[in-house]
Amino acid sequence: MGRRRSWSACALGIVIAGIGAVLALGGAWLAFLGGSLYYVITGTAMVASGILLFRQRLAGAWLYGAIVALTVVWAIFESGLNPWALVPRIVAPIVLLIALFLVIPTLTQAANRWKLAGGEVVAMLAVVAIFFTAIGSGDVPIGALPAPNSQGMMDPSGQATGSDWPAYGGTYSARRYSPLTQINADNVGKLERAWLSHTGDMPDSEAASNQYGAETTPLKIGNALYLCSAKNIMISLDAATGKERWRFNPKVPDEWIPYTAACRGVSYYAVPNAPRGSLCATRILENTLDARLIAVDAETGRPCPGFGANGEVNAKIGMGHVFPGMVSMNSPPTIVRGIAVLGHQVLDGQQRWAPSGVIQGFDAVTGKLRFAWDMMHPEWNGYPPSGQEWSRGTPNMWTIASGDEQLGLVYLPMGNSAVDYYSKLRSPTEDNFATSIVALDVTTGKPRWRFRAVKNDVWDYDFGSQSTLIDYKGTPALLVPSKQGDIYILDRATGRPLTPVGTIKAPRGGVEPERRSPTQIVSLWHTLRKAPLKETDMWGMSPIDQMICRINFRRASYSGFYTPPEVDRPSIEYPGYNGGTDWGGVAVDPARGVIVANYNDMPNYVRLVPRAKADENGWFTREQKAKMGRVDAGGNASRSDKPHAEGAGDPQAQTPYAVDVNAGWQMPVTGMLCKQPPYGGIRAIDIATGKTIWDRPFGSARRNGPFGIPSYLPLTIGTPNNGGSVVTAGGIIFVAAATDGLFKAIDLKTGKILWQDVLPAGGQATPIVYEQNGRQYVVLMTGGHHFMKTPIGDQVIAYALPQRR
Repeated sequence: MGRRRSWSACALGIVIAGIGAVLALGGAWLAFLGGSLYYVITGTAMVASGILLFRQRLAGAWLYGAIVALTVVWAIFESGLNPWALVPRIVAPIVLLIALFLVIPTLTQAANRWKLAGGEVVAMLAVVAIFFTAIGSGDVPIGALPAPNSQGMMDPSGQATGSDWPAYGGTYSARRYSPLTQINADNVGKLERAWLSHTGDMPDSEAASNQYGAETTPLKIGNALYLCSAKNIMISLDAATGKERWRFNPKVPDEWIPYTAACRGVSYYAVPNAPRGSLCATRILENTLDARLIAVDAETGRPCPGFGANGEVNAKIGMGHVFPGMVSMNSPPTIVRGIAVLGHQVLDGQQRWAPSGVIQGFDAVTGKLRFAWDMMHPEWNGYPPSGQEWSRGTPNMWTIASGDEQLGLVYLPMGNSAVDYYSKLRSPTEDNFATSIVALDVTTGKPRWRFRAVKNDVWDYDFGSQSTLIDYKGTPALLVPSKQGDIYILDRATGRPLTPVGTIKAPRGGVEPERRSPTQIVSLWHTLRKAPLKETDMWGMSPIDQMICRINFRRASYSGFYTPPEVDRPSIEYPGYNGGTDWGGVAVDPARGVIVANYNDMPNYVRLVPRAKADENGWFTREQKAKMGRVDAGGNASRSDKPHAEGAGDPQAQTPYAVDVNAGWQMPVTGMLCKQPPYGGIRAIDIATGKTIWDRPFGSARRNGPFGIPSYLPLTIGTPNNGGSVVTAGGIIFVAAATDGLFKAIDLKTGKILWQDVLPAGGQATPIVYEQNGRQYVVLMTGGHHFMKTPIGDQVIAYALPQRR
């Protein structure tokens, strides 16, 4: 009597043969494109193995075992012992091998077959466990942390942190540093929640929920906190208890939400020589999503009657036609010498002749316009002459400036001209000021100097970070981080680079070859940017999706840093527009002379789309859709059918091309990223030498997984992150920012996590540190963010050490 047919072997044979067929066909395409031969060879062998197993041949099992063994050898040869790089290469094959061990006893009559199979499975599971332990326990080289300097660095903003946190970046020097030491490396593990408060500002529709991301950093002055909610509700809380003192709602309509309902913070101003206790002697200023500048009394929240009209100024005057959502302000004003300097966000990707990027300065007491800098009309000092408007489509400052009270300068991180990925219609003046740091004199409203970081930018590499004021080897300096990952140090008074700046040869071509510069500017002092991508850097959760990413890598145009976009095929932009360093900026310990930078390390997959095809796809501007009646439930007409990442189907009207940006280069079905981890890191840098002290992946995999399903794996993968960090004299870095939903305390000396707390929503914001009644607090807003795919919320959470009873 013959052996009974093993249906489990048949089923496994079909699976192995099916996977092999996919690998063989895809591998043939990859090989044709000049890629690795592994997939076509392995896929063919797997088909043979699957057929043999289906035919009940033990040889099929031996063949598959040989495939796995050779795969491990190939994987180590191609990627070394990098655990994350090995995941797609060997984990799925090993899982199938474990299944095969359980099937083998059904193909043989050996007496101890089940015992051997069980031993093999246990051994393989042990190997997998050791492998994942290695992923989570990798160590990093650590340099020496500089000793504190008792003199530190003078702060020219006229402000100071410690008991208070008087400005968005701590002070207008934007160091995000606290001199407090009550919480330190020895006791931070005891940190606990002291109080939790709610802003009450949550979306009232599903459409609006896809646009929320508060990004709020509070202020602390005296016994009060001051903050804004996602839609600009201004709130004051008791600094010790979190109890609400007052709130003021400017009632921003949903239709004015641009890409994100975000208010990063407010500003505080004490009126010189104002009678103590008089209305608005101290005031809170806020920029709103519908482009108003509002001033309220710091003690009561009542609008300041002498400021503009009923406590507000319309910042859109002089801009001409502005459709709702096209102009918004999500960052607080920077106040230098009594002038509130503000820029604004012009909705990306809509149209070439969008509203102007004019920079305005308003009197912090009266609200009167003190200056307006329109780069195309430098002769204008105030509002445009009758019948005219500020120049449309010019570069804007969508993020926040820093300020030097002594020099009377504000430092503007400038963006790009309207529409990022096509440059032929830009003027030479726009080219000169785009993607630049501009030092603006608040007494004249005119540029003192500018530092240009990108020539003819078509990569959305606008400056997103607030620059930081430091001292560098005895010179007052400006520390400038960029989306490209480069870090520059400039003379604050002149803009002269104090650290080496060079050029590299840049790729030519694209749709505007005559506009592409043969060279681009780079920092030779320090960069967060990693080496150019290779096919072997492609990733996935299995050999199949890794192969697909490899195919797409080979299909795309990629000549390294600054590869220009094309229309006939995709191009790879690395780093992508989310950094390097984005709006969260960097923190600086001025006593030790250390920079703390959390950063992103992801590419974008970009393609220009001809106008006719874009129209066919329904990629119209917000205003065009409103005229066609295509407005969603939230009143937002800026998206095609549903909210999507910035650039993913943006019309770029009034140019020949729309643009389709796959931000982070995600797989369309699984949502996994094509580049291997890490996707984000955090680094400590010695300012004196420019050398890295330590560099670690930042963010765990607990909320990441295929198809958007959280894995809850406590493995440090290095996730995308948005939001900044704070560093303290106690030697602690406080930071959330990552997509894992954790608030972390990190040892400044080693980069190791000393404490963490699970947040109720995404922590895409920068924390603050202050002291109240002798107790040190750390406060974070957990607003979440739709772009980062983290849960939205309205919680303001304070942490402190347990009180002695």
